[in-house]
Amino acid sequence: MVVVFVLAALLVVGVLVTANWYVWRRLFRDTTRAPGPVRRIGAAVIAGGWVLTVGALVAERAGAPFWLQRALAWPGFLWLALSLYLLLAVVAGEIVRPLLRRYLERRAAARQARATTGAETGVEPSASPAAADERIPAGTAPPQTSDAPDAPQTSDAPQTSDTPDTPKAPDTPESPDTPSSRTTDTTEGADGSDAGAASPLARPSRRLFVSRVVAGAAAAAAVGTVGHGTYGVLSGPKVKRVTVPLARLPRAAHGFRIAVVSDIHLGPVLGRGFAQQVVDTINSTQPDLVAVVGDLVDGSVKDLGPAAAPLSQLKARHGAYFVTGNHEYFSGAEQWVAEVRRLGLLPLENARTELPHFDLAGVNDVAGEDEGQGPDYARALGDRDRSRACVLLAHQPVQIHDAVDHGVDLQLSGHTHGGQLWPGNLIAGAANPTVAGLERYGDTQLYVSRGAGAWGPPTRVGAPSDITVIELASRKA
Repeated sequence: MVVVFVLAALLVVGVLVTANWYVWRRLFRDTTRAPGPVRRIGAAVIAGGWVLTVGALVAERAGAPFWLQRALAWPGFLWLALSLYLLLAVVAGEIVRPLLRRYLERRAAARQARATTGAETGVEPSASPAAADERIPAGTAPPQTSDAPDAPQTSDAPQTSDTPDTPKAPDTPESPDTPSSRTTDTTEGADGSDAGAASPLARPSRRLFVSRVVAGAAAAAAVGTVGHGTYGVLSGPKVKRVTVPLARLPRAAHGFRIAVVSDIHLGPVLGRGFAQQVVDTINSTQPDLVAVVGDLVDGSVKDLGPAAAPLSQLKARHGAYFVTGNHEYFSGAEQWVAEVRRLGLLPLENARTELPHFDLAGVNDVAGEDEGQGPDYARALGDRDRSRACVLLAHQPVQIHDAVDHGVDLQLSGHTHGGQLWPGNLIAGAANPTVAGLERYGDTQLYVSRGAGAWGPPTRVGAPSDITVIELASRKA
């Protein structure tokens, strides 16, 4: 088992090293003529970024001083997101690169063809015949035009070159700065083309030019993507409204509103201000009930208790309820259950409460099994009246199969973040039955929220954060 783990770790490290070397090569080596400070700076930026990322992850899990966690979290986690999109952008650039080179080659060939045509006719390609006639040296007569063939010159014809009015220049060496001494750079580019034929000055080869254009576009795209995704998280989650019909819901409960919020992830990056945004957004929907379905925090009560304090302001006619997520078990689940109870939320630890028109149950997250606090469906649901509708709070979507076995009408979950960073939705889809939204499994419906916050990078791409208002609908209405 240890050997397998070591081999897997080496494989991961090898993939990361190869990917980062490839990014460095495309962004720094291929855009410079020779080794120099730019390449060294690029290597330092990439290596330093990963040092900060690893430091942020280790500091969070090891319970380092909170000031150190905060100092490492912002640059380290943002680099994690930026490196992902730099890699994707330079890979996409491999498609653009040959197309751009082909375009430049065709343009250069067309320009060369025009220049060749102009040389054969004796007229510059950019000049019209009329313009060519106008460019006559001073002191010379315009050429004579006649339909008759040119007559040979007689001995009586004056020779312009021998006239005293045109003195011969002395034989002096040409200055290096004179135009006649500047020769056209015809050195072949890296792609074998005549890189400098169109200009009298040395310039980068076509391959180098293309590399710089593609690298610049890739860097701009990556920075823009991460910037936009980070702004989306920091500006707070948006409200999403979903209507869910339940067969056993009585008519009197038609239109009952449950505000579902998951994966707030208060921590070194998202703090008290973000928690206040979430609370204000929930309260603005005027829900009948609030369901906080796990992954509230990434850290201890000691460090994050003040950040979670705004949760005491949650307002709902039937109260606010809480179940644990996997990150609570990384952060001291028992202490956090006690803390949210102190803030006025009602933890459902494998428990059920009977509301006026349906049952509300909650189970612990599967990560609690390592601490003897895993989900217990028999305790939460075993003795309930199955003629009543039942809504279950369970952090992970994979818990849906147990919900189906116990006759639950609706399970509310989070955990996936909707993938958070595209194409992370593909990975999340492989590990979860539903990544986001509402789906049916037999007689049980599952709704998965994309979550309000973000873990690691405070960035979302292709998976905007949300707070969902579930409006229950009675089919008897």
